[in-house]
Amino acid sequence: MCDTYVSLSESSKDKSVIFGKNSDRNLSEVQLITYKARMKYSEGVNVKCTHISIPQVSETAAVILSQPYYMFGAEMGANEYGVSIGNEAIMTKEPLNDEGLLGMDILRLGLERGKSAKEALNIITNLLEVYGQGGEHSLIGHNYHNSFLIADPQEAFLLETAGEWWIVEIVKEFRSVSNDISIRGRGDIRRKGIIQHAVEKGYCKDDDDFDFANTFSSPQKLPSNIDCSMRQLNENKKQITPGLMMNLLREHEGNICRHKRKDITAGSQVSHLRKGKLKSIHWFTGSLLTCLSIFKPYTFPIKSQKVLEAKFYPTINPDWFWKRHADFLKLIMRNPTKENVERDLYIKKLRSIENDLVRKVNVILNQEDKLSEVEFVEEISQTNNQAWQKSEEMII
Repeated sequence: MCDTYVSLSESSKDKSVIFGKNSDRNLSEVQLITYKARMKYSEGVNVKCTHISIPQVSETAAVILSQPYYMFGAEMGANEYGVSIGNEAIMTKEPLNDEGLLGMDILRLGLERGKSAKEALNIITNLLEVYGQGGEHSLIGHNYHNSFLIADPQEAFLLETAGEWWIVEIVKEFRSVSNDISIRGRGDIRRKGIIQHAVEKGYCKDDDDFDFANTFSSPQKLPSNIDCSMRQLNENKKQITPGLMMNLLREHEGNICRHKRKDITAGSQVSHLRKGKLKSIHWFTGSLLTCLSIFKPYTFPIKSQKVLEAKFYPTINPDWFWKRHADFLKLIMRNPTKENVERDLYIKKLRSIENDLVRKVNVILNQEDKLSEVEFVEEISQTNNQAWQKSEEMII
């Protein structure tokens, strides 16, 4: 179960766009913070995705990703143009393909090829229509369809899919999405012919009977947190900051943070998408469970900030921070709602470190007009390295 949020300028305290996501996968599926620089390619080159290869474009954007180690794609990420995307697993009435692009592959391709949320949206819908989605999405064989929350410093779109069919809601003020179809009615944009397809398949009677959520949802639905996440956003409207978004992702009572499940892991991202020439800041945990992790800041160009190369990794490296952090937490991560002095002291230390990091980044942002781009990136890079150093110290 994943949850993705976005707060547009009307709902954010500083009038920026704030994006956040918890990415939940099986406990064995390490997620790495990976980076791919801007690249140029010759005509005729293919890009090898997780299950299939497709033609590469002439130039791709630099991207930072939260990437399950063994696949091409990513659960969430951002690009150098301030686009952030998160995806969600959903079940629909449309058949599941044995082969195609994974939702995570589609997400990465959207980030690599889209210079705005709208452009990434158009790229993703074209990929769906041309190549379809399908194949095993996890090491334990899960296969599903996907929804995507796509944001940039100006606007955001919710894209929900059923096989090769898709529909879009233009986000107003704020939006969250979980593991169910949530776009009602006909949406704001949709693939041509989708209503006729639904009628021919017997999903609905006619145009007037078409409601995407009701029409395409499978009876075998996945659990969803959307009521909790939408309530969080509504209750905090006009007050949302990157720090507050981090706290929303740590909610236990609504099961946003998956600490209660022993078989689930979660990487997390919060992106502060800033308009004009202001640089966006992307915060990633890169470690197990949002409530027991520290968010680390990144900005483009990545340079000396801590990342791994965005590529396939055949096996888990025991030296990866995620793996060492997970091993350290085994004794203190259980029963989040019950008293655990050791765990509570650990969390108190984590929050103190993270709050200090957020304050440091805010000081840098307030001085941005006095700093050159090189100086600004260097300041963020130093804070990134401090965040990783503090994280390492907490698992010794």
